[in-house]
Amino acid sequence: QEDRSVHCHIRSPAPSVARAGSRSCRGLASALSHRARVPCARCTHRVSVPWSRPFHCVKRARQHRWKWAQVTFWCPEEQLCHLWLQTLREMLEKLSTCVFGLRDRMAVVARTPDQLCSSCSIVCVGGDGMFSEVLHGLIGRTQRSAGVDQNHPRAVLVPSSLRIGIIPAGSTDCVCYSTVGTSDAETSALHIVVGDSLAMDVSSVHHNSTLLRYSVSLLGYGFYGDIIKDSEKKRWLGLARYDFSGLKTFLSHHCYEGTVSFLPAQHTVGSPRDRKPCRAGCFVCRQSRQQLEEEQKKALYGLEAAEDVEEWQVVCGKFLAINATNMSCACRRSPRGLSPAAHLGDGSSDLILIRKCSRFNFLRFLIRHTNQQDQFDFTFVEVYRVKKFQFTSKHVEDEDSDLKEGGKKRFGHICSSHPSCCCAVSNSSWNCDGEVLHSPAIEVRFHCQLVRLFARGIEENLKPDSHS
Repeated sequence: QEDRSVHCHIRSPAPSVARAGSRSCRGLASALSHRARVPCARCTHRVSVPWSRPFHCVKRARQHRWKWAQVTFWCPEEQLCHLWLQTLREMLEKLSTCVFGLRDRMAVVARTPDQLCSSCSIVCVGGDGMFSEVLHGLIGRTQRSAGVDQNHPRAVLVPSSLRIGIIPAGSTDCVCYSTVGTSDAETSALHIVVGDSLAMDVSSVHHNSTLLRYSVSLLGYGFYGDIIKDSEKKRWLGLARYDFSGLKTFLSHHCYEGTVSFLPAQHTVGSPRDRKPCRAGCFVCRQSRQQLEEEQKKALYGLEAAEDVEEWQVVCGKFLAINATNMSCACRRSPRGLSPAAHLGDGSSDLILIRKCSRFNFLRFLIRHTNQQDQFDFTFVEVYRVKKFQFTSKHVEDEDSDLKEGGKKRFGHICSSHPSCCCAVSNSSWNCDGEVLHSPAIEVRFHCQLVRLFARGIEENLKPDSHS
C-alpha cells in the first residue's frame, strides 16, 4: 500500500472497511500505533498508515489440525518493505516444486522423465485405495528406470525422489491419520503447501517369485481378509458394507491353520509393546535407519547376508487373524490403531498373531482397539517386530505333501467333532491396503523409507497457538 494519510476511514486486513468512530476503526488505529509506533489519539485525528504486506501462515488447532491464517507485516519504509519481499521471493524460488495431479497408477507411468523431474511432486485426492494406486505407479516406474527386477524377492528397491501428497477423501484415510494425526483435508493441504517431508516404509508381497502388490499400512489374513472380500460383493451398501461384513465375519468366527515363519528385526531399538508411538522427529526411525544401512554395507563388503546368518522363527497353529502393520493403522474408529507403537520408517513391521479363541475373548480384543488398554495383553495374542516373514496355509502344505505321496487328494477338514463356532476353513484372503489377494502362500519383505510423503509425523504435546 502507498504511504498516505487517511481521515478515519482505514482499511483493515479483513475485506470489510471500518467506519468512522466504530470499534474496528479504534482497534485498528491502536494496533497501528503499537506496531508502527504511529501516534494516534482518536479517530478524528489523521493516522499515518505505514507500508504493509499480508502473509499466509499456519495456525495449529485442536486434535492435530492445522488452519489457514493471515498475518500482516507493517513496515515504516518503502525500501525496507521491498527488501523483505525480494528476500522472501529468493528463498521461495529455491524451494519451488512442480506438482502433478494424477488420477491413477497409469498416469504416473505415462509421465516422461522430463515431466517428472527430481523437484516434482504428486498430489492425489482420495482414500487409501487412490494412494495405493499412485504408490504402485511411482515405485514401479522408479525400479524400471533403475533396472531393478521387482519380481525378485531379495531385490534392493531404489527410493523415489518424488514426494506424494494425499488429500483425504475416503472412508478410512488410514495413511493420513497415521502420518498427520487427523483426516482433515485442510490440514493435509497445508502440509503440502508448507513442503513437509516424511519417509515411510513399504512392504512387498511376493508369491512364487512374482510381485503381487506393495503395502504401506495393513496386510491382514483371516478376519480382516474375510471382511474386505465379503464387502467387495456389497458395494451397493456404501460405507455400511464394512459394518455389515464385519458383523457377519465376527459371527462366522472362522479360524485358519497354517505356518508363519519370520525373521526378527534385530536392527530396531523399540518393541511393539513399549508404548512409545511414532511421532514427528522419531528417534527410533532415525536410529533404525542407521543400523540398517550398516548391515547393508557389511553385506556389500563380502560378508554373509544378515538373513542367512540370523535364525528364523516358526509359529504353527490355528489363527483367527494374522496382521502385519507398517504403521499404527489409526483411524477415526480406532484412534490408537492396530499397533500403537508401530513406526513409519524403521524398516520393520509389527506381526500380530491372534490364535483360536472364543467369540467373547475375540470381542474383548477388538474392543481394546477403541480404548487405551493394551490389546496385546491376552494369552491368545502374540506380537513380534519383524523385517520379513512368510506364511503358508495348511491347505497348501497338505497339497504339497499329497503330491509327493503320489497324487492323493485330501479335502478340507470337516468339523464333525468340534462346534461350529470356530470351524477351520481351508483358506482365507489377504487384505492388502484394502485390496484382496487370494494367494494362500506369500513372502513379505519390508523396505526402509522407500517413499516420501508431504507430512512430518504426528506432533505431540503442542497446544493450539495463534500463529505458527
